Amino acid sequence: MGANLPESPNGSCFHCLQPLPPNGGYSVTVADKQRYVCCYGCQAVAQTIEAQGLQHFYQFRDTSNPLQIPLLPEELQQLEAYDQEELQQQFTHLDDNGHTSTTLSVEGMTCAACAWLIEQQLQTLPGVDYARVNATTERVNVAWRPEQVKLSDVLKKISGLGYRALPFQAATQEQDFKRRRRYFVRRIGIAGLATMQVMMIAVALYFGMVDELDDNLRQFFWWISLLFATPVLLYSAQPFYLSALRSIQAKQLNMDVPVSLALLSAYGASAYATVINQGEVYFESVSMFTFLLLVGRYLELLAKQRAIATASNLVKLLPATAQRETANGDIESIAVSKLADGDIVRVLPGQTLPADGELLSPVGTINESMLTGESVPVVHEQGARVFAGTLNQTQPLRLRVTAVQQATVMAKIAALQDQALANKPKLAERAEKLANQFVQQLLILAALTFFVWTFIDPSEAFWVTLAVLVATCPCALALAAPTAVTGVVHRLNKQGIILRNTDAIQTLATVKTVMVDKTGTLTTGQFSIADMQLEDNLEQTQAWALAKALESHSEHPLAKPFQHLDAKSSVQLTNVSVALGRGIEADWQQTDGNLLKVRIGAPGFSADWHPELINEANYNVILATPKQVIARFLVTDTLRPDVAETLHFLRQQGLEIIMLTGDQPHNARRVAEQLEISRYHAQCLPEDKLHWVKQIQQQHPVMMIGDGMNDGPVLAQADVSMTFGHAADLARQAADIVAMRNDFGALAELLRATAKSRAILKQNISWALFYNIAIVPIAVMGWVTPYIAAIGMSLSSLLVLVNSLRLYRQPPTPKEP
Repeated sequence: MGANLPESPNGSCFHCLQPLPPNGGYSVTVADKQRYVCCYGCQAVAQTIEAQGLQHFYQFRDTSNPLQIPLLPEELQQLEAYDQEELQQQFTHLDDNGHTSTTLSVEGMTCAACAWLIEQQLQTLPGVDYARVNATTERVNVAWRPEQVKLSDVLKKISGLGYRALPFQAATQEQDFKRRRRYFVRRIGIAGLATMQVMMIAVALYFGMVDELDDNLRQFFWWISLLFATPVLLYSAQPFYLSALRSIQAKQLNMDVPVSLALLSAYGASAYATVINQGEVYFESVSMFTFLLLVGRYLELLAKQRAIATASNLVKLLPATAQRETANGDIESIAVSKLADGDIVRVLPGQTLPADGELLSPVGTINESMLTGESVPVVHEQGARVFAGTLNQTQPLRLRVTAVQQATVMAKIAALQDQALANKPKLAERAEKLANQFVQQLLILAALTFFVWTFIDPSEAFWVTLAVLVATCPCALALAAPTAVTGVVHRLNKQGIILRNTDAIQTLATVKTVMVDKTGTLTTGQFSIADMQLEDNLEQTQAWALAKALESHSEHPLAKPFQHLDAKSSVQLTNVSVALGRGIEADWQQTDGNLLKVRIGAPGFSADWHPELINEANYNVILATPKQVIARFLVTDTLRPDVAETLHFLRQQGLEIIMLTGDQPHNARRVAEQLEISRYHAQCLPEDKLHWVKQIQQQHPVMMIGDGMNDGPVLAQADVSMTFGHAADLARQAADIVAMRNDFGALAELLRATAKSRAILKQNISWALFYNIAIVPIAVMGWVTPYIAAIGMSLSSLLVLVNSLRLYRQPPTPKEP
């Protein structure tokens, strides 16, 4: 190949054609020949061009004017464009550690070995924090530090391995799948047509229909079979060869290596027998094996498309344009990508909200089914948070933009799904590792089989070895885990449940105790002030104003009803401090200019000022100064309508339920009695909840369910944790599962879905292992022909795939207990 590349003039850089430095510069190997370049930059670019197979850049560039020749191939220039900050805003976001992250679509992955290879190579790049690859969805979730590495470097690294990677764009996902479907359909069509023709000839030869004819006619049939099998080998089977070559180059063998060896060996031996007119031919095995494998890959592709369609469709729901108010009150139509925080947009009835925002209209009826799975529209009042991708139902709305593009809740849901699919359960990782090891052992077994059969029956040695390669290929084992995990993630997403950590699938099976927060978890979190007691010397409006001012600094659910108090007077506060789970303290500026300490919160929060509050049983929020208790409030909420039924289901599953709450003992006891919860702990601070969870964890794994900001630490501590879409940001970041539908009944569906997925996962792995172990002695003994081996291997893979597809079925509505 080196002779095909034009040489640079003597003393000139091979890459940029500028003069070499006096010391001769740097050297680089391009097209198997050493070339000299002027600087480290030209050396790095030339190495990249060589690594990515873009040598045609040197072959066809115009070198007549050295000052105007391009220094980068067009392919690399396109990758460099993704480093532009304005472009990156459309598909990147900051992860929990503050690093830039995105999801990449990768073409060319065929199995877990491909995913392993990409992960390992990306993690060698300085500045890449993590890279998680899912071969099922063919996506890479990667986070990096822009000051150390560029996104184009990540894309080039993947490209250098033989794969094509670009930032994931939901709008083009359907088009990409159509192109890939056509790619497989063409190859399946050719393989299918050839197989039918070759099989007709093979049946005639096998069943002696041409025994009475001479050898010339038999050889003629062999040549016809060779003619039909050749395009199958050279065209239809091409995907297997490319995948095998990549794995060999990476020194990480995948299942396409034995597949390719089997195809090439069977075809080569059959072609040789045809030419010399002696021996056996297996052209029908080559054609049938290729056809069945391609059908399996095609069905796998359709399963992938179905699995990731939910999140892709979510992002595609976002409109392309938005109606923004200008400074003078006019309306202008602009691209959604041009919206910024603080913009005021209008949304007509029947239109989709273009961004997350704060509702400015007095009331709005919005269909949020695409986020929560609930079809009943939600009525929001002014000031409520509304989300991009939801549908305005009845009247024109005005909203102030708070998040756009990758910062929207909808985009984060899609990112969470990608993260879930990239994080494989430990059982799935073991299955993939086992499949990779099985390939190596299979090749050793095939070599030993050939060696032994050369002594038993040399004429059958090759064909027995071929049957071993085909029959024992671990395709089913490699598909067993990814298809099941993808299926349960898809099923839960349809129910409005986001699985952030797929390890929860296995962990839930070991959980014996479910610990739940009360406020906002077992109850609706819609609080109201049911009773209030004031000191005689204080006006109600002044107490309301002081309580409202203090509670405005809290995100606790109990603080919400105070925001709606009709406080006409203003209160000046300084040095405000929040004690998580307890209350708020501040300095209250009096009319005479003096400062007075004031607190609002749980009775125990002010007990050091007023010891009698330790025994307070009738009120759960106290407003006090060091001198007096200003006001007592009873703030109550109602139970969620589906809590009792769900807790009954948990008890039927043998789970113990413990309630943890920061509320007063009498309130906790009232809720516990209503829900038949025998164990509960009241007046729990965040550290108290941690203590109880850790104590139970010493006996067995624990699940924690909570939604408050103060629940963040305990959600992170639990073996598996769940929160809701309305929860505080800290809780959503700490939880393994997020129920976007804000429905406690989602817990029952979570347990049903994960139990079914575990069963299917175990069935898949058990069947795959049983088949591969059982077929080995049969194939080694020579009792399986290559033709039957091809059918058996393909059917085992299809069985695993069809079994996993059961997870995609809509679950039936559970009956009343």
